[in-house]
Amino acid sequence: MNLTQKLIASHLVEGKMIAGEEIAIRIDRTLTQDSTGTMAYLQFEALGVDKVKTLCSVAYIDHNTIQSGFENADDHAYIQSVALKHGIFVSKPGNGICHQVNLERFAVPGQTLAGSDSHTPTAGGMGMLAIGAGGLDVALAMGGAPLRIVMPKVVKVGLTGALKPNVTAKDIILEVLRVMTVKGGVGKVIEYTGDGVKTLSVPNRATITNMGAELGATTSVFPSDENTLAFLKAQGREKDFTPLCADKGAEYDEEISIDLSSLVPLAACPHSPDNVKKVSELSSVKVDQVCVGSCTNSSYRDLMKVAAILKGKTVAPSVSLTVSPGSKQVFTMLARNGALADMIAAGARVLECACGPCIGMGQSPKTDAVSVRTFNRNFYARSGTKSASVYLVSPETAVYTALNGYLTDPSRLPCPEVKTPDRFEVNDNLILDPKDFDDVEVVRGPNIKPFPLGKPLSDEVKGEVLIKAEDNITTDHIMPSNAKLLPYRSNIPYLADYCLAPTDPDFAKRAKEKGGGIIVAGSNYGQGSSREHAALVPLYLGIKAVIAKSFARIHRDNLINSGILPLEFESDADYDRLKAGDVLQICEAREQVTSGYVTVRNVTQGYDFRTLLPLSARQTRYVLAGGALNSLKTSNKEKRND
Repeated sequence: MNLTQKLIASHLVEGKMIAGEEIAIRIDRTLTQDSTGTMAYLQFEALGVDKVKTLCSVAYIDHNTIQSGFENADDHAYIQSVALKHGIFVSKPGNGICHQVNLERFAVPGQTLAGSDSHTPTAGGMGMLAIGAGGLDVALAMGGAPLRIVMPKVVKVGLTGALKPNVTAKDIILEVLRVMTVKGGVGKVIEYTGDGVKTLSVPNRATITNMGAELGATTSVFPSDENTLAFLKAQGREKDFTPLCADKGAEYDEEISIDLSSLVPLAACPHSPDNVKKVSELSSVKVDQVCVGSCTNSSYRDLMKVAAILKGKTVAPSVSLTVSPGSKQVFTMLARNGALADMIAAGARVLECACGPCIGMGQSPKTDAVSVRTFNRNFYARSGTKSASVYLVSPETAVYTALNGYLTDPSRLPCPEVKTPDRFEVNDNLILDPKDFDDVEVVRGPNIKPFPLGKPLSDEVKGEVLIKAEDNITTDHIMPSNAKLLPYRSNIPYLADYCLAPTDPDFAKRAKEKGGGIIVAGSNYGQGSSREHAALVPLYLGIKAVIAKSFARIHRDNLINSGILPLEFESDADYDRLKAGDVLQICEAREQVTSGYVTVRNVTQGYDFRTLLPLSARQTRYVLAGGALNSLKTSNKEKRND
């Protein structure tokens, strides 16, 4: 077997490992963060489970850390109290970004991890089967339920050779994105093999698996080897090591080969992570802002390299440089060894250990700015400035760009050597252990509102096409993520006014006036974040169905969990023919959803067209009941009556 198959087989509780079939896997660990966590814990409470059933679950507070009002602080208080009450560890604000801290302190090779964040696959760099999911799916996993996914195909990415100086792991994943595109990983796991793997440290590997989310992949995974052991030893966790790799001669569904020695510094150009070009081709691009950090590139090694290049120099007058350490561990070590002083002296603005600018939480660039970032996404308006152009690069490219004021190819520039310490500084005083807390009372602030529940599916579904959107509509389009809106992640009625605003500012108003309706979109609808708000807000607005050419995996699951029909066009010509404002009708809907096909009547234009609705038996129950929670409540009631 390949490594992916081994990890799945060791956790399989239902189904067969046949690509395309639904399987259920046992979940060992979970993570949540505060942007999606409040909703996840509200749903967890609704399950009525006393204590979490996993080996270990952690609630991280790392997204909504700007406290310009009471809302974020209230959410933090709720998450901390509800987590400790139910046996869940809490990583407090300031302790670091969930994926970086998880890698340092909690990730265990060979185990499974479900996280309410699309970049949960970061832990695949440690040899975990780490999968991002909607908040409800993670809540169910915390309650002891398996995670249900479609058995993925496995893509082998064979790495040979070694990287040249100032060419990095970020350039590897940008090359994979260039080859596969943001849709190329849907329904697949990306498994890295080959002699080139041995040249990559765990933080290097984590950068690659982190951005595997941008491929649309279920997850990405590296073997667990001597480099994994070295990282765990440095964290004082060598007891967690297990060697893992694919069998010799293991088969894969697809194969890609990359010669690391042939790579050059790359950049993802606006506004998509797969719009990749050589940095050397972009030397005329004048830059206004450079941001280093995020869960992709904020490790000790990354920031030590930045500090070494900056030492004794000054950032270009036209550039604002920010640095966000990934964890308190990294921040502390930089402060102790003088690297932090070198960055500050060069003109860097050092931010707290949080997601920060990556999710539009501060540091939005100026009007028409060019912002160069070491982050994982450069979707339109994600930075908080609609007119800004965002480029994604490695830390080395970013720091040389900050010094020169133009996008700079670092391949022929000095490459300071950075030694990874044999021991990292370990201080877990901002991680709260639930065993240390008794009789915790859950704190609920006034901004925490109940989440919407769907209604059982009617025999007739009818509504107007409220919007006809293009390909690659992201969750940032559907439910924007920025410093103004993130504090309201626990307040669906407030967020509803901003649904699809980047695409159509009048969408929410129109949805309310029409009493709901139907969304039509192109391919890869819902790519990006795991945020289930992108389904809960449309549910609140009365959206009955989304008809798209194709869906991103997590968002499709979130729509089903919310009781919204995710219909796929059988023919692209049907998408072309539809118009915004058309009234659509589905007759005998309850019967149709059990068949895998749904015929839709275009009442306005007077014709029928067929859509695909491939659902498992479980998903069919969810859709018929008006959502997962409705279905589970009905099932539990029936069991009690029996």
